[in-house]
Amino acid sequence: MSHEIDLKNYEVYTDLAIELVKKEVKKNDYEDVKVTSIDLTEKEALEINKKEGTYVTIEFEDITDIDNFTKVKKVFIKELKKLLEKFKSDLYLIIGLGNRKTAPDALGPNVIDNVLVTNHLALYGSLEEGFKRVSALAPGVTGETGIETSDLIKSLVDKLKPSCLIVIDALASSSIERLNKTIQMTDSGINPGSGIGNKRKEISKDTLNVPVIALGVPTVVGAPAIVSDTINYMYKHFAYSKANINNPVNKLKLNVNYLKENIKIDLNDKKHLFGIIGSLNENDIKNLIYEVLNPIGYNLMVTPKEEDFIVEKLGKLIGEGINDTLHEK
Repeated sequence: MSHEIDLKNYEVYTDLAIELVKKEVKKNDYEDVKVTSIDLTEKEALEINKKEGTYVTIEFEDITDIDNFTKVKKVFIKELKKLLEKFKSDLYLIIGLGNRKTAPDALGPNVIDNVLVTNHLALYGSLEEGFKRVSALAPGVTGETGIETSDLIKSLVDKLKPSCLIVIDALASSSIERLNKTIQMTDSGINPGSGIGNKRKEISKDTLNVPVIALGVPTVVGAPAIVSDTINYMYKHFAYSKANINNPVNKLKLNVNYLKENIKIDLNDKKHLFGIIGSLNENDIKNLIYEVLNPIGYNLMVTPKEEDFIVEKLGKLIGEGINDTLHEK
């Protein structure tokens, strides 16, 4: 007797195009920093509920030490310069979305704290050669201001008339491995809050009539992704242990990172461990868990305990990266 689960009405939240796209992508590796570039046509973008444009994803392991921080920042600058090449701007307006009082949502304001603002110098004729005109704002969230953030940004755009808008926001991921370890940049704009089901008005060229570059880092992950990833890790742990049960060298290692090993997972082992669930693919497992947790209010969005420290580092990296991209020092 076969068992079919209808999952079409359920979805797991994510803002990352790389987690949704099914087409071939361009990949570049800079030592241990991986860059993926995806060009979505209008039709392809509609299929994954995104907008047409280029989506660049930078993946890394760590930025908490100076060497890794510098390495990732260099890649970030390189990729942001590529994305900005097609836009000739007299004035850049940098917007840091999010709530400064909530660690996983404070990325945008943290970036603004590190952005070099220069437009006031240009107004007084004292802007030195090599520096671009830059204005910046962290507008807060609608719950604090009572103003729709996109309306506030539109009023600024109408008044300042920038040639390009750069918007930074915290994102959601459907994978533990990308949490705080991924930067997405795109020329398609952004829908604030869409990754956690709290979709606000779109901020894009279509709504503002100004090119919009959106930068973001996934700082939260949903409970279905955590459970699904844990099941997948259990498969890999079981397969690794099974393959190395008689390996004397393996017995000397107390903590083996099986995720870095080339492990082949047998479908029969998956079914043996988890029965019907073991026969489902990764996406179907995530959606099934969503189906179970959502009606009872346990579809939680989770962030690491050290999030305030990491978001501060990420804000510094992106802020300094924007400075070094725009200004010639």
